Amino acid sequence: MDNRNKSSVLQWVIPTAIMMVVVMAMLINFSNKSSTEAEETVAKTLLASTESFGSRFINQLDVVKSTAKPVRALLEKEGADDPERVVQLLGIMVECSDVYKVVYCDVNGKGLDQNGAEVSIAGTDYFAALQQPETPYIYTEEGQPTIIIAEHIATENLQGYLLLYYPMLEFSTMMSKSGYDSVSFLTVIDENGKILGVSGAGTSNCLATGNLLEAIEPDNSDTARTMRNRISNGSRATSEITMGKQAHMLAYVPLGINHWELVLGVSQDYVGRQVNYQWRNTKSMVSALIVVIFAFLCIVVIINIVSRIRSNEKRKELEDKADTDLLTGLNNKLATERKIKTYMAQNPQSQSMMFLLDIDNFKKINDTMGHAFGDEVLRSLGIQIGSIFRATDIIGRVGGDEFMIFLKGIPDEEAILKEAKKVETFFKGFQAGEYVKYAATASIGVAIFPQEGADFETLYKAADQGLYKAKKRGKNQLAFYSEERSSTKQEKTADKAE
Repeated sequence: MDNRNKSSVLQWVIPTAIMMVVVMAMLINFSNKSSTEAEETVAKTLLASTESFGSRFINQLDVVKSTAKPVRALLEKEGADDPERVVQLLGIMVECSDVYKVVYCDVNGKGLDQNGAEVSIAGTDYFAALQQPETPYIYTEEGQPTIIIAEHIATENLQGYLLLYYPMLEFSTMMSKSGYDSVSFLTVIDENGKILGVSGAGTSNCLATGNLLEAIEPDNSDTARTMRNRISNGSRATSEITMGKQAHMLAYVPLGINHWELVLGVSQDYVGRQVNYQWRNTKSMVSALIVVIFAFLCIVVIINIVSRIRSNEKRKELEDKADTDLLTGLNNKLATERKIKTYMAQNPQSQSMMFLLDIDNFKKINDTMGHAFGDEVLRSLGIQIGSIFRATDIIGRVGGDEFMIFLKGIPDEEAILKEAKKVETFFKGFQAGEYVKYAATASIGVAIFPQEGADFETLYKAADQGLYKAKKRGKNQLAFYSEERSSTKQEKTADKAE
Protein backbone atom coordinates (compact mmCIF):
# COMPACT_ATOMS: atom_id res chain seq x y z
CA MET A 1 0.00 0.00 0.00
CA ASP A 2 2.84 2.40 0.96
CA ASN A 3 4.61 1.61 -2.29
CA ARG A 4 1.45 2.27 -4.24
CA ASN A 5 0.94 5.58 -2.39
CA LYS A 6 4.54 6.61 -3.02
CA SER A 7 4.16 5.68 -6.66
CA SER A 8 0.95 7.68 -6.90
CA VAL A 9 2.59 10.70 -5.25
CA LEU A 10 5.60 10.46 -7.51
CA GLN A 11 3.31 10.34 -10.53
CA TRP A 12 2.14 13.82 -9.60
CA VAL A 13 5.23 15.27 -7.83
CA ILE A 14 7.77 14.52 -10.56
CA PRO A 15 5.68 15.93 -13.45
CA THR A 16 4.77 18.92 -11.30
CA ALA A 17 8.39 19.54 -10.31
CA ILE A 18 9.48 19.30 -13.93
CA MET A 19 6.66 21.63 -14.89
CA MET A 20 7.73 24.12 -12.18
CA VAL A 21 11.32 24.15 -13.44
CA VAL A 22 10.25 24.51 -17.07
CA VAL A 23 7.69 27.20 -16.29
CA MET A 24 10.13 29.19 -14.12
CA ALA A 25 12.71 29.07 -16.90
CA MET A 26 10.05 30.22 -19.34
CA LEU A 27 9.03 33.05 -17.00
CA ILE A 28 12.63 34.27 -16.71
CA ASN A 29 12.98 34.20 -20.47
CA PHE A 30 9.60 35.82 -20.83
CA SER A 31 10.61 38.62 -18.46
CA ASN A 32 13.75 39.29 -20.48
CA LYS A 33 11.76 39.58 -23.71
CA SER A 34 8.73 41.40 -22.33
CA SER A 35 10.04 44.93 -22.95
CA THR A 36 10.77 44.17 -26.63
CA GLU A 37 7.42 42.46 -27.07
CA ALA A 38 5.64 45.39 -25.43
CA GLU A 39 7.29 47.77 -27.91
CA GLU A 40 6.25 45.51 -30.79
CA THR A 41 2.69 45.43 -29.47
CA VAL A 42 2.57 49.23 -29.26
CA ALA A 43 3.98 49.48 -32.80
CA LYS A 44 1.33 47.07 -34.12
CA THR A 45 -1.36 49.05 -32.30
CA LEU A 46 -0.15 52.29 -33.89
CA LEU A 47 -0.13 50.66 -37.34
CA ALA A 48 -3.66 49.35 -36.81
CA SER A 49 -4.77 52.82 -35.66
CA THR A 50 -3.15 54.41 -38.72
CA GLU A 51 -4.90 51.94 -41.02
CA SER A 52 -8.18 52.77 -39.29
CA PHE A 53 -7.62 56.51 -39.89
CA GLY A 54 -6.73 55.71 -43.51
CA SER A 55 -9.91 53.72 -44.00
CA ARG A 56 -11.97 56.60 -42.61
CA PHE A 57 -10.23 59.10 -44.91
CA ILE A 58 -10.67 56.94 -48.02
CA ASN A 59 -14.28 56.33 -47.04
CA GLN A 60 -14.85 60.10 -46.86
CA LEU A 61 -13.46 60.47 -50.39
CA ASP A 62 -15.52 57.52 -51.63
CA VAL A 63 -18.69 59.01 -50.12
CA VAL A 64 -18.02 62.29 -51.94
CA LYS A 65 -17.24 60.41 -55.13
CA SER A 66 -20.50 58.47 -54.87
CA THR A 67 -22.50 61.73 -55.02
CA ALA A 68 -21.07 62.39 -58.48
CA LYS A 69 -22.18 59.12 -60.04
CA PRO A 70 -25.93 59.89 -60.38
CA VAL A 71 -25.16 63.38 -61.67
CA ARG A 72 -22.71 61.97 -64.20
CA ALA A 73 -25.38 59.53 -65.31
CA LEU A 74 -27.88 62.37 -65.76
CA LEU A 75 -25.39 64.45 -67.75
CA GLU A 76 -24.58 61.48 -69.96
CA LYS A 77 -28.29 61.00 -70.54
CA GLU A 78 -29.46 64.61 -70.84
CA GLY A 79 -26.32 66.24 -72.20
CA ALA A 80 -24.84 69.58 -71.09
CA ASP A 81 -26.55 71.93 -73.55
CA ASP A 82 -28.77 73.50 -70.87
CA PRO A 83 -26.49 75.59 -68.55
CA GLU A 84 -29.24 76.13 -65.98
CA ARG A 85 -29.78 72.37 -65.66
CA VAL A 86 -26.03 71.77 -65.34
CA VAL A 87 -25.72 74.43 -62.61
CA GLN A 88 -28.72 72.91 -60.78
CA LEU A 89 -27.06 69.48 -60.75
CA LEU A 90 -23.72 70.92 -59.60
CA GLY A 91 -25.46 72.77 -56.77
CA ILE A 92 -27.09 69.56 -55.58
CA MET A 93 -23.67 67.91 -55.27
CA VAL A 94 -22.33 70.78 -53.16
CA GLU A 95 -25.35 70.55 -50.85
CA CYS A 96 -25.06 66.76 -50.51
CA SER A 97 -21.32 66.49 -49.78
CA ASP A 98 -18.40 68.20 -48.02
CA VAL A 99 -16.98 69.77 -51.18
CA TYR A 100 -16.74 73.54 -51.51
CA LYS A 101 -16.89 73.66 -55.30
CA VAL A 102 -18.07 71.51 -58.21
CA VAL A 103 -17.11 72.13 -61.84
CA TYR A 104 -18.28 70.63 -65.08
CA CYS A 105 -15.96 71.26 -68.02
CA ASP A 106 -15.37 69.93 -71.49
CA VAL A 107 -12.16 68.25 -72.67
CA ASN A 108 -10.65 71.70 -73.34
CA GLY A 109 -11.11 72.72 -69.71
CA LYS A 110 -13.94 75.20 -70.23
CA GLY A 111 -17.15 74.91 -68.23
CA LEU A 112 -19.28 76.09 -65.29
CA ASP A 113 -19.18 75.88 -61.50
CA GLN A 114 -22.13 75.41 -59.14
CA ASN A 115 -22.76 79.16 -59.06
CA GLY A 116 -23.10 79.37 -62.84
CA ALA A 117 -19.77 81.14 -63.27
CA GLU A 118 -17.75 80.31 -66.34
CA VAL A 119 -14.43 78.66 -65.51
CA SER A 120 -11.38 77.52 -67.43
CA ILE A 121 -9.01 75.01 -65.88
CA ALA A 122 -6.81 74.51 -68.95
CA GLY A 123 -3.95 76.42 -67.34
CA THR A 124 -4.11 74.78 -63.92
CA ASP A 125 -1.51 72.43 -62.47
CA TYR A 126 -3.98 69.54 -62.44
CA PHE A 127 -5.50 69.76 -65.92
CA ALA A 128 -2.79 67.54 -67.44
CA ALA A 129 -3.54 64.83 -64.85
CA LEU A 130 -7.13 64.69 -66.07
CA GLN A 131 -5.92 63.41 -69.41
CA GLN A 132 -4.89 60.15 -67.80
CA PRO A 133 -7.46 57.35 -68.31
CA GLU A 134 -7.86 56.63 -64.57
CA THR A 135 -7.27 59.64 -62.32
CA PRO A 136 -9.99 59.67 -59.65
CA TYR A 137 -8.08 61.83 -57.10
CA ILE A 138 -5.80 64.81 -57.81
CA TYR A 139 -4.08 67.02 -55.22
CA THR A 140 -3.79 70.75 -55.84
CA GLU A 141 -3.00 73.84 -53.79
CA GLU A 142 -4.96 76.21 -56.02
CA GLY A 143 -6.88 78.45 -53.61
CA GLN A 144 -6.35 76.03 -50.72
CA PRO A 145 -5.01 72.48 -50.27
CA THR A 146 -7.62 70.42 -52.08
CA ILE A 147 -8.24 66.93 -53.38
CA ILE A 148 -10.06 67.02 -56.68
CA ILE A 149 -12.30 64.02 -57.18
CA ALA A 150 -12.68 63.54 -60.92
CA GLU A 151 -15.42 61.74 -62.81
CA HIS A 152 -14.73 61.26 -66.52
CA ILE A 153 -17.73 61.65 -68.83
CA ALA A 154 -17.21 59.88 -72.11
CA THR A 155 -20.19 59.19 -74.33
CA GLU A 156 -20.77 59.52 -78.03
CA ASN A 157 -22.35 62.95 -77.60
CA LEU A 158 -20.61 64.25 -74.48
CA GLN A 159 -16.94 64.41 -73.52
CA GLY A 160 -15.82 66.16 -70.36
CA TYR A 161 -15.11 66.05 -66.65
CA LEU A 162 -17.06 66.40 -63.43
CA LEU A 163 -14.74 67.79 -60.73
CA LEU A 164 -15.51 67.87 -57.00
CA TYR A 165 -13.20 70.03 -54.84
CA TYR A 166 -12.75 68.41 -51.42
CA PRO A 167 -10.91 70.69 -48.94
CA MET A 168 -8.08 69.09 -46.97
CA LEU A 169 -9.32 71.28 -44.13
CA GLU A 170 -11.85 68.46 -43.54
CA PHE A 171 -8.90 66.13 -42.89
CA SER A 172 -7.71 68.36 -40.03
CA THR A 173 -10.56 67.11 -37.82
CA MET A 174 -9.60 63.46 -38.28
CA MET A 175 -7.76 63.17 -34.92
CA SER A 176 -10.36 64.93 -32.79
CA LYS A 177 -11.12 62.83 -29.70
CA SER A 178 -8.56 60.23 -30.83
CA GLY A 179 -7.10 59.62 -27.38
CA TYR A 180 -3.53 60.49 -28.35
CA ASP A 181 -1.54 63.20 -26.56
CA SER A 182 -1.49 66.83 -27.65
CA VAL A 183 1.73 66.60 -29.68
CA SER A 184 0.57 63.69 -31.84
CA PHE A 185 -0.22 64.34 -35.50
CA LEU A 186 -1.60 62.65 -38.59
CA THR A 187 -0.48 63.63 -42.07
CA VAL A 188 -1.00 62.58 -45.68
CA ILE A 189 2.19 62.68 -47.79
CA ASP A 190 2.96 61.82 -51.38
CA GLU A 191 5.74 59.43 -52.43
CA ASN A 192 8.31 62.24 -52.20
CA GLY A 193 7.32 63.17 -48.66
CA LYS A 194 5.37 66.34 -49.53
CA ILE A 195 2.72 67.05 -46.87
CA LEU A 196 -0.77 67.20 -48.37
CA GLY A 197 -2.79 67.54 -45.17
CA VAL A 198 -2.31 67.56 -41.40
CA SER A 199 -4.52 66.68 -38.46
CA GLY A 200 -3.52 67.17 -34.84
CA ALA A 201 -0.63 69.21 -33.44
CA GLY A 202 1.00 71.59 -35.87
CA THR A 203 4.10 72.35 -33.70
CA SER A 204 6.17 69.28 -34.57
CA ASN A 205 9.51 69.93 -36.28
CA CYS A 206 8.58 67.13 -38.71
CA LEU A 207 5.92 69.35 -40.26
CA ALA A 208 7.83 72.64 -40.37
CA THR A 209 9.16 72.49 -43.94
CA GLY A 210 6.11 71.07 -45.72
CA ASN A 211 8.02 67.88 -46.61
CA LEU A 212 8.17 65.19 -43.94
CA LEU A 213 11.09 63.21 -45.35
CA GLU A 214 13.22 66.29 -46.03
CA ALA A 215 12.53 67.59 -42.51
CA ILE A 216 13.72 64.44 -40.74
CA GLU A 217 16.64 63.69 -43.10
CA PRO A 218 19.35 65.94 -41.53
CA ASP A 219 19.12 64.29 -38.08
CA ASN A 220 17.86 60.87 -39.21
CA SER A 221 19.45 60.16 -42.59
CA ASP A 222 19.32 56.35 -42.30
CA THR A 223 15.73 56.41 -41.10
CA ALA A 224 14.71 58.79 -43.90
CA ARG A 225 16.34 56.54 -46.50
CA THR A 226 14.61 53.48 -45.05
CA MET A 227 11.26 55.27 -45.04
CA ARG A 228 11.69 56.31 -48.69
CA ASN A 229 12.34 52.70 -49.68
CA ARG A 230 9.41 51.37 -47.68
CA ILE A 231 7.04 54.03 -49.03
CA SER A 232 8.24 53.31 -52.56
CA ASN A 233 7.52 49.59 -52.00
CA GLY A 234 4.09 50.26 -50.45
CA SER A 235 5.11 48.78 -47.09
CA ARG A 236 3.55 49.45 -43.70
CA ALA A 237 6.07 50.05 -40.91
CA THR A 238 7.14 52.15 -37.94
CA SER A 239 10.26 54.30 -37.49
CA GLU A 240 11.74 56.21 -34.58
CA ILE A 241 13.13 59.70 -35.17
CA THR A 242 14.71 62.44 -33.06
CA MET A 243 14.74 66.10 -34.01
CA GLY A 244 16.30 68.31 -31.38
CA LYS A 245 14.36 67.81 -28.19
CA GLN A 246 11.48 66.13 -29.99
CA ALA A 247 11.37 62.35 -30.34
CA HIS A 248 8.62 60.60 -32.26
CA MET A 249 7.56 57.20 -33.43
CA LEU A 250 6.12 57.34 -36.93
CA ALA A 251 3.65 54.71 -38.13
CA TYR A 252 2.98 54.83 -41.87
CA VAL A 253 0.73 52.85 -44.19
CA PRO A 254 -0.12 53.22 -47.90
CA LEU A 255 -3.53 54.69 -48.69
CA GLY A 256 -3.78 52.78 -51.95
CA ILE A 257 -4.29 55.86 -54.13
CA ASN A 258 -1.68 57.93 -56.02
CA HIS A 259 1.18 56.40 -53.97
CA TRP A 260 0.00 58.52 -51.03
CA GLU A 261 1.00 57.52 -47.51
CA LEU A 262 -0.74 58.16 -44.20
CA VAL A 263 1.67 58.87 -41.33
CA LEU A 264 0.78 58.87 -37.64
CA GLY A 265 3.35 60.55 -35.40
CA VAL A 266 3.26 60.12 -31.62
CA SER A 267 5.77 61.26 -29.03
CA GLN A 268 8.19 58.77 -27.52
CA ASP A 269 6.77 59.79 -24.12
CA TYR A 270 3.41 58.42 -25.25
CA VAL A 271 5.07 55.25 -26.56
CA GLY A 272 6.91 54.82 -23.25
CA ARG A 273 3.67 55.10 -21.29
CA GLN A 274 2.04 52.49 -23.52
CA VAL A 275 5.03 50.15 -23.17
CA ASN A 276 4.89 50.49 -19.38
CA TYR A 277 1.18 49.74 -19.50
CA GLN A 278 1.88 46.59 -21.49
CA TRP A 279 4.61 45.59 -18.99
CA ARG A 280 2.21 46.11 -16.12
CA ASN A 281 -0.18 43.65 -17.70
CA THR A 282 2.71 41.22 -18.14
CA LYS A 283 3.43 41.32 -14.40
CA SER A 284 -0.19 40.48 -13.72
CA MET A 285 0.02 37.57 -16.15
CA VAL A 286 3.17 36.25 -14.42
CA SER A 287 1.47 36.40 -11.03
CA ALA A 288 -1.56 34.62 -12.40
CA LEU A 289 0.67 31.90 -13.87
CA ILE A 290 2.38 31.32 -10.52
CA VAL A 291 -1.00 30.97 -8.81
CA VAL A 292 -2.13 28.52 -11.47
CA ILE A 293 1.04 26.44 -11.05
CA PHE A 294 0.62 26.06 -7.28
CA ALA A 295 -3.09 25.29 -7.68
CA PHE A 296 -2.45 22.76 -10.46
CA LEU A 297 -2.90 19.60 -8.36
CA CYS A 298 -6.26 20.84 -7.03
CA ILE A 299 -7.90 21.92 -10.27
CA VAL A 300 -6.51 19.54 -12.91
CA VAL A 301 -9.73 17.54 -13.03
CA ILE A 302 -11.88 20.68 -13.24
CA ILE A 303 -9.70 22.03 -16.05
CA ASN A 304 -10.15 18.79 -17.95
CA ILE A 305 -13.95 18.96 -17.60
CA VAL A 306 -14.10 22.66 -18.46
CA SER A 307 -11.86 22.08 -21.48
CA ARG A 308 -14.24 19.43 -22.78
CA ILE A 309 -17.25 21.70 -22.26
CA ARG A 310 -15.50 24.59 -23.99
CA SER A 311 -14.40 22.32 -26.80
CA ASN A 312 -18.02 21.28 -27.39
CA GLU A 313 -19.18 24.90 -27.23
CA LYS A 314 -16.44 25.95 -29.63
CA ARG A 315 -17.36 23.20 -32.04
CA LYS A 316 -21.00 24.25 -31.88
CA GLU A 317 -19.99 27.91 -32.39
CA LEU A 318 -17.88 27.01 -35.43
CA GLU A 319 -20.74 24.95 -36.86
CA ASP A 320 -23.10 27.91 -36.40
CA LYS A 321 -20.61 30.27 -38.06
CA ALA A 322 -20.14 27.87 -40.96
CA ASP A 323 -23.93 27.83 -41.44
CA THR A 324 -24.39 31.61 -41.20
CA ASP A 325 -24.41 34.17 -43.99
CA LEU A 326 -22.10 36.89 -42.64
CA LEU A 327 -23.98 39.80 -44.22
CA THR A 328 -27.57 39.00 -43.19
CA GLY A 329 -27.12 36.68 -40.20
CA LEU A 330 -29.44 34.14 -41.86
CA ASN A 331 -28.57 30.62 -42.96
CA ASN A 332 -26.22 30.46 -45.92
CA LYS A 333 -27.06 28.50 -49.07
CA LEU A 334 -25.52 25.18 -47.98
CA ALA A 335 -27.05 25.29 -44.51
CA THR A 336 -30.50 26.24 -45.86
CA GLU A 337 -30.50 23.35 -48.32
CA ARG A 338 -29.18 20.86 -45.75
CA LYS A 339 -31.73 21.80 -43.07
CA ILE A 340 -34.65 21.67 -45.51
CA LYS A 341 -33.56 18.27 -46.84
CA THR A 342 -33.22 16.96 -43.28
CA TYR A 343 -36.73 18.14 -42.41
CA MET A 344 -38.17 16.62 -45.60
CA ALA A 345 -36.53 13.26 -44.86
CA GLN A 346 -37.84 13.23 -41.27
CA ASN A 347 -41.32 14.60 -42.08
CA PRO A 348 -42.21 13.36 -45.58
CA GLN A 349 -45.97 13.99 -45.15
CA SER A 350 -45.86 17.27 -43.24
CA GLN A 351 -47.31 19.99 -45.47
CA SER A 352 -44.88 22.91 -45.73
CA MET A 353 -44.26 25.97 -47.90
CA MET A 354 -41.17 27.10 -49.77
CA PHE A 355 -40.85 30.79 -50.70
CA LEU A 356 -38.17 31.82 -53.18
CA LEU A 357 -37.77 35.57 -53.53
CA ASP A 358 -35.58 38.01 -55.45
CA ILE A 359 -35.21 41.70 -54.66
CA ASP A 360 -36.50 43.63 -57.66
CA ASN A 361 -33.96 45.70 -59.61
CA PHE A 362 -31.18 44.99 -57.11
CA LYS A 363 -28.46 45.71 -59.66
CA LYS A 364 -29.95 49.18 -60.12
CA ILE A 365 -29.78 49.73 -56.35
CA ASN A 366 -26.07 48.87 -56.40
CA ASP A 367 -25.39 50.99 -59.47
CA THR A 368 -27.25 54.09 -58.32
CA MET A 369 -26.82 54.03 -54.54
CA GLY A 370 -23.61 52.07 -54.13
CA HIS A 371 -22.72 48.54 -53.10
CA ALA A 372 -22.55 49.55 -49.43
CA PHE A 373 -26.20 50.62 -49.54
CA GLY A 374 -27.05 47.44 -51.46
CA ASP A 375 -25.47 45.44 -48.63
CA GLU A 376 -27.52 47.49 -46.13
CA VAL A 377 -30.72 46.56 -48.02
CA LEU A 378 -29.79 42.86 -47.80
CA ARG A 379 -28.81 43.18 -44.13
CA SER A 380 -32.04 44.98 -43.22
CA LEU A 381 -34.11 42.44 -45.13
CA GLY A 382 -32.38 39.59 -43.29
CA ILE A 383 -33.07 41.16 -39.89
CA GLN A 384 -36.66 42.20 -40.55
CA ILE A 385 -37.90 39.13 -42.40
CA GLY A 386 -36.38 36.84 -39.78
CA SER A 387 -38.54 38.47 -37.09
CA ILE A 388 -41.94 37.66 -38.63
CA PHE A 389 -41.60 33.86 -38.66
CA ARG A 390 -41.20 31.14 -36.08
CA ALA A 391 -37.75 30.23 -34.77
CA THR A 392 -38.27 26.71 -36.14
CA ASP A 393 -38.80 27.91 -39.72
CA ILE A 394 -35.82 27.90 -42.06
CA ILE A 395 -34.80 31.23 -43.58
CA GLY A 396 -31.66 31.67 -45.67
CA ARG A 397 -29.86 33.75 -48.23
CA VAL A 398 -29.16 31.45 -51.17
CA GLY A 399 -27.78 33.92 -53.72
CA GLY A 400 -26.66 37.53 -54.15
CA ASP A 401 -30.18 38.94 -53.69
CA GLU A 402 -32.09 35.67 -53.51
CA PHE A 403 -33.70 34.45 -50.27
CA MET A 404 -35.47 31.21 -49.37
CA ILE A 405 -38.10 30.71 -46.64
CA PHE A 406 -39.30 27.25 -45.64
CA LEU A 407 -42.32 27.22 -43.32
CA LYS A 408 -42.85 23.94 -41.51
CA GLY A 409 -46.16 22.26 -40.69
CA ILE A 410 -48.73 24.38 -42.56
CA PRO A 411 -52.05 22.66 -41.70
CA ASP A 412 -54.46 23.65 -44.46
CA GLU A 413 -55.18 25.75 -47.52
CA GLU A 414 -56.35 28.73 -45.47
CA ALA A 415 -53.03 28.80 -43.60
CA ILE A 416 -51.15 28.61 -46.92
CA LEU A 417 -52.90 31.72 -48.23
CA LYS A 418 -52.48 33.46 -44.87
CA GLU A 419 -48.72 32.91 -44.85
CA ALA A 420 -48.46 34.02 -48.47
CA LYS A 421 -50.35 37.20 -47.58
CA LYS A 422 -48.00 37.78 -44.65
CA VAL A 423 -44.96 37.77 -46.94
CA GLU A 424 -46.67 40.07 -49.47
CA THR A 425 -47.69 42.49 -46.71
CA PHE A 426 -44.15 42.50 -45.32
CA PHE A 427 -42.77 43.93 -48.54
CA LYS A 428 -45.41 46.66 -48.69
CA GLY A 429 -43.85 48.19 -45.58
CA PHE A 430 -40.23 47.11 -45.95
CA GLN A 431 -37.67 49.92 -45.91
CA ALA A 432 -33.88 49.88 -45.63
CA GLY A 433 -31.28 52.51 -44.86
CA GLU A 434 -30.54 54.53 -41.74
CA TYR A 435 -30.41 58.00 -43.31
CA VAL A 436 -31.83 57.38 -46.77
CA LYS A 437 -34.97 55.26 -46.59
CA TYR A 438 -35.43 52.92 -49.54
CA ALA A 439 -38.59 50.85 -50.10
CA ALA A 440 -37.36 47.68 -51.78
CA THR A 441 -39.81 45.27 -53.40
CA ALA A 442 -39.46 41.60 -54.28
CA SER A 443 -40.76 38.99 -56.68
CA ILE A 444 -41.80 35.83 -54.82
CA GLY A 445 -42.45 32.27 -55.94
CA VAL A 446 -44.20 29.71 -53.70
CA ALA A 447 -44.38 25.91 -53.86
CA ILE A 448 -46.03 23.44 -51.45
CA PHE A 449 -44.34 20.36 -50.01
CA PRO A 450 -44.92 17.49 -50.67
CA GLN A 451 -47.68 18.00 -53.28
CA GLU A 452 -45.54 20.06 -55.67
CA GLY A 453 -42.20 18.48 -54.84
CA ALA A 454 -41.38 15.57 -52.55
CA ASP A 455 -37.65 16.31 -52.62
CA PHE A 456 -35.64 19.51 -52.39
CA GLU A 457 -34.65 19.79 -56.05
CA THR A 458 -38.20 19.31 -57.34
CA LEU A 459 -39.68 21.72 -54.79
CA TYR A 460 -37.00 24.31 -55.57
CA LYS A 461 -37.78 24.11 -59.29
CA ALA A 462 -41.49 24.55 -58.55
CA ALA A 463 -40.84 27.63 -56.39
CA ASP A 464 -38.52 28.95 -59.09
CA GLN A 465 -41.35 28.56 -61.62
CA GLY A 466 -43.57 30.63 -59.34
CA LEU A 467 -40.82 33.25 -59.09
CA TYR A 468 -40.59 33.33 -62.88
CA LYS A 469 -44.35 33.94 -63.09
CA ALA A 470 -44.14 36.80 -60.61
CA LYS A 471 -41.37 38.48 -62.59
CA LYS A 472 -43.15 37.91 -65.88
CA ARG A 473 -46.29 39.56 -64.50
CA GLY A 474 -44.42 42.74 -63.66
CA LYS A 475 -42.48 41.98 -60.41
CA ASN A 476 -43.42 43.21 -56.91
CA GLN A 477 -45.84 40.32 -56.37
CA LEU A 478 -46.19 36.74 -55.24
CA ALA A 479 -47.08 33.80 -57.48
CA PHE A 480 -47.77 30.17 -56.62
CA TYR A 481 -46.43 27.31 -58.72
CA SER A 482 -50.01 25.99 -58.86
CA GLU A 483 -52.22 28.00 -61.21
CA GLU A 484 -55.30 26.88 -59.27
CA ARG A 485 -53.91 28.22 -56.01
CA SER A 486 -52.85 31.47 -57.70
CA SER A 487 -56.43 31.89 -58.98
CA THR A 488 -57.84 31.29 -55.48
CA LYS A 489 -55.48 33.91 -54.05
CA GLN A 490 -56.49 36.47 -56.67
CA GLU A 491 -60.20 35.82 -56.08
CA LYS A 492 -59.84 36.35 -52.34
CA THR A 493 -57.87 39.52 -52.92
CA ALA A 494 -60.61 40.79 -55.25
CA ASP A 495 -63.35 39.91 -52.71
CA LYS A 496 -61.62 41.88 -49.99
CA ALA A 497 -61.20 44.84 -52.31
CA GLU A 498 -64.98 44.83 -53.00
